Amino acid sequence: MQRRDFFKKLGSAAAVGAALPVMSFAANAPKPVSPNKMDYKTAIDTITGGKTPKKSSKVHLKVPEIAENGAVVPVTVEVDSPMTDSDYVKAIHVLSTKNSNARCIDVNLTPANGKAYFSTRVKLGGTQDVVGLVELSNGEFLIASQSVKVTIGGCG
Repeated sequence: MQRRDFFKKLGSAAAVGAALPVMSFAANAPKPVSPNKMDYKTAIDTITGGKTPKKSSKVHLKVPEIAENGAVVPVTVEVDSPMTDSDYVKAIHVLSTKNSNARCIDVNLTPANGKAYFSTRVKLGGTQDVVGLVELSNGEFLIASQSVKVTIGGCG
């Protein structure tokens, strides 16, 4: 064995020995948890107060089936409602089923809005369902959902 080869092998062994403890500590280290973390079920229960929302054809959720970029997914929610003082849409909530924070946006409405309509863009971390949850003035909740295939995730 040549002296040069001996020092190359010795250097490689020292580098591997130094890196192994760091790699093992990194594998066991807890991942950071977002302070806003909320799963889908918890978000639904928080908004509805435990009530079960009904699927309804009155809620029109418009989301693309395939989104190339999950950072900007257009979402439109429109509700067939008279928007009178006695019968109106009180709130529209947009949720995602697999993001770390399921609540994307909450919009409060009044009869003065004239139309129960909302359009925005949301960020999706991957392929999942987007949900439109509507709260009516009589305390009832309506829901509609659609699956979105995301090719490039927008959350991390």
